[in-house]
Amino acid sequence: MKLPRLRRWTAAATLMLLCVPAWAMVARLDDSASPRAHVRSDFSNAQAMDGNMVVLPLGRIEYRLAMTPHMGRRARIFYVIPANVAGLRSPAGMQVQWRGNGVFASGSGRPGDRVQVWNGIVQAPWMNETFDLTLRIDPRELRMPAGSALSFESFFEIETLP
Repeated sequence: MKLPRLRRWTAAATLMLLCVPAWAMVARLDDSASPRAHVRSDFSNAQAMDGNMVVLPLGRIEYRLAMTPHMGRRARIFYVIPANVAGLRSPAGMQVQWRGNGVFASGSGRPGDRVQVWNGIVQAPWMNETFDLTLRIDPRELRMPAGSALSFESFFEIETLP
């Protein structure tokens, strides 16, 4: 009788240890002061690549993140690409690439990805960052009416650590 109870307790303790990051508090960062967080392109500046890929440079996107609620806390910041992009059949059809021009790391991801771009102690009420954004699109994965634009709005999440 005691052996099954011990197994359940051991399994519960193991699960708790595996879920340590779940103790961190996650919140969407307020970027309402950003000049242009919504990304939109009509493919007028698309560049063909080898194979079936098209490169779509979107230029510089400036983000202004309100950090006051998190000041003094140890945190990680993630760039979140929305899972659903209108006109895109599959996340495999689009890759977002960015180059950070400040303290955030450069990187890439696909729709639905949450990519860490910063880690440290929040020391100021605002974080300003500019990303040079580029999309790599597989046109076979697009289902958009002629003349329409591809658009989405990525956002940032903060994970404050204990």
